[in-house]
Amino acid sequence: MSTTDILAARGKRLAAGAGALATAVALGATLFAAAPARATQGPDKPYGVIIAKKGLSVRQYPSTDSSVRGYLRHRAQVGLVCKVRTQNVGGNSFWYLTREERGAWVSAKYVTNSGRVKFCKDVHRTRVQPKHPTKHAVG
Repeated sequence: MSTTDILAARGKRLAAGAGALATAVALGATLFAAAPARATQGPDKPYGVIIAKKGLSVRQYPSTDSSVRGYLRHRAQVGLVCKVRTQNVGGNSFWYLTREERGAWVSAKYVTNSGRVKFCKDVHRTRVQPKHPTKHAVG
C-alpha cells in the first residue's frame, strides 16, 4: 500500500469520525434544548396544549351545561391533574381537571396532553381534603 493510499484511508476515517461527532453534538443539543421544558412539568405533572383554533372554555364541572369559569387561547399550555369519562364532546368522552387554584374542567377533545393522565379516582388530591376536620354543628 502506498503512502498516498494510507493518507486517503486516514482522511476517510477522519471524515467519518467528524460526521459522527457532528451528529452526536447536534443530538445532544436537541435533547438539551428539549429537556428544560419537560423537567419543569415532571413525569407526575402532565400538561396539555389547547388545539381548538378558537380557544376553549374552562368549565366549573365536566359538562358543556356547566358554567364557564374562563377561557384558554389556542396553543395555551394548561396543567392537568386527572381525567374522568363523562359527557361526549365530538366523539371524545374524557374531560381533564386542570391545576388551576380552584380546579376547572376542559374537554379532552380539544387538548393534546404531554403523556399519561391518570383517572381522578386514582389520584390522591390533598387540596380537596380539609386540613382541619369540621365538627358537626348542633342545634
